[in-house]
Amino acid sequence: MTSLETLKQYFGYDSFRLGQEELISDIITGKDVLGIMPTGAGKSMCFQIPALMMEGITLVISPLISLMKDQVAALTQSGIGAAFINSSLSDSQIAKALYNAKNGEYKLMYVAPERLFSYDFIAFARSANIQMLTVDEAHCISQWGQDFRPSYARIPEFIAKLPTRPRVSAFTATATSIVREDILRQLELVNPTVLVSGFDRDNLFFEVKKPEDRFLALMQFLKGKKDRTGIVYCGTRAGVDDVCTKLEKQGFSASRYHAGLSDKERRDNQENFLYDRVQIMVATNAFGMGIDKSNVSFVVHYNMPMNLEAYYQEAGRAGRDGQPADCLLLYGGQDVHTNLWMIDNPRDVEYPDIETEMALKERDRKRLKEMTFYCTTKDCLRGYILRYFGERPENYCGNCANCNTHFETMDVTEEARKIISCVARLKERFGVVVIIGVLQGSKAEKILRLGLDQLSTYGISKVSSAQLRDIINHLILTGGLSKTDDQYPVIRLGQKAGEILRGTEPVIMKLAKDDPTEKPPKKTKTDRSRKQMEQLVTAQGKPSQEEQPAKEPDIALFEKLKELRLKIATEQRVPAFVILHDSTLVDMCVKLPKTMDDLMKVSGIGRVKAERFGEKFLRVIAEH
Repeated sequence: MTSLETLKQYFGYDSFRLGQEELISDIITGKDVLGIMPTGAGKSMCFQIPALMMEGITLVISPLISLMKDQVAALTQSGIGAAFINSSLSDSQIAKALYNAKNGEYKLMYVAPERLFSYDFIAFARSANIQMLTVDEAHCISQWGQDFRPSYARIPEFIAKLPTRPRVSAFTATATSIVREDILRQLELVNPTVLVSGFDRDNLFFEVKKPEDRFLALMQFLKGKKDRTGIVYCGTRAGVDDVCTKLEKQGFSASRYHAGLSDKERRDNQENFLYDRVQIMVATNAFGMGIDKSNVSFVVHYNMPMNLEAYYQEAGRAGRDGQPADCLLLYGGQDVHTNLWMIDNPRDVEYPDIETEMALKERDRKRLKEMTFYCTTKDCLRGYILRYFGERPENYCGNCANCNTHFETMDVTEEARKIISCVARLKERFGVVVIIGVLQGSKAEKILRLGLDQLSTYGISKVSSAQLRDIINHLILTGGLSKTDDQYPVIRLGQKAGEILRGTEPVIMKLAKDDPTEKPPKKTKTDRSRKQMEQLVTAQGKPSQEEQPAKEPDIALFEKLKELRLKIATEQRVPAFVILHDSTLVDMCVKLPKTMDDLMKVSGIGRVKAERFGEKFLRVIAEH
């Protein structure tokens, strides 16, 4: 079979997405590859299709148990022999999996990097016909990535122990140019194809808010979303417990996940979320890597993450099915202090030497500064992210809060000169709060005690605290001011401070209009099912794996098909999305298949799934 025929038979799609066919073709011809593809772009298909077409077995090195379980379950449901080996299995289960693999029952074997050098696995690997070794979440091999795993660094050592070097493929969703080069070097890829398919997730709506009351802002966001699935990330374990408890008291179906819980509670809570028994998972960043749940419709960051890599990876867990999804970040100044403390006092991190420790901590402080700029920019949020990853996007995306907010461009040079003059007269010794207090003539005890009310800049500004803070952030971003990387940062003069004071460098920035009538109208709420269907049907620009029909589907039938899917998933003990994606159910509602041949024309229905479940879905459609 050709790669396209393999795609259709096992996965039910008629054509490849951007970048997939090129990577698959090069792998089949024996080349090493590195694929940088955004979440939801179909990275797994790039190594699963070649694995099915080649002789022997493909080893997939994966960092998390949940990722392996979901992918193996999905492959099994499609009639593909696959298994995983990790710490969740007993010795006898591992022995059985290796025995089956030796006897050719599996095309793909997922393995945790920590298991590579166990005696039994090395013995298996030396005797097996390993055609390809795939490194999933490949950024974990780089010290410059956001999820460095020391066990990944030993992968080249494992490859060297094999009697014949297999082709090596590596994939990740988030990698800056530095991380990309490090992956190539660390994995020792030979003359590889490197494909970057782009980082844009155009179905995600990005928004940043700086609320006085975060939980109130979260409640306002969740209003009308009690039947939608989402993740709320908190910066600390205590924050997770607090937010989860409050959500439950407000009647939301919520669960929690962090490293302070027992293994059993974490496992049970994660399964409840994956199986749609709870709608909202409140978690630290310990949750989510490799989670392949397709119907997450929102991700809220209750606190600012440490860096844009982590933020984009976590936000990208929304909208994996191609539907519009919301990504909200709630930002506060205290987040900077918390993250700086975590950088200086990391959990469970061992550095090889003091030089590496200093270099990595300095790297993390710079990334935190970039993250802070994202939270304060008035420019396109999507554009800011894409530029960070090396792309050159337009200045307007039309699908982020900044692009949809009415800003006016203003000359704030005079106010900027007052701020810079104040910083100079404070001898660059204080933070933002004191600077704003002096400018506004505050009677705060600290300001009076230190005699700061005697400065010539005391009380010279009539601008609101919020606008002063925005101008200060803009000056930091553009070089008029700088900020130290301490736990309690101090504002200092920047490279352009002198030019601004002399009037040779104007300061132009965007400020939100205060007139509420200028704000874009809020979208009206519609029925959840109808909205979901409309989003699936009207999604544009998706190649055929997520290609949506244009015809109006039957909402009542859609709900019946979802009920059947849940029943099958419960019987099979797998998440519902492993059986069929929502987009496949919608395509059924539009095409209304009457026969098995008709059903095979539905996007996402492969031969095995049609044989296993087809008659049940056809019966529901006929009865409806």
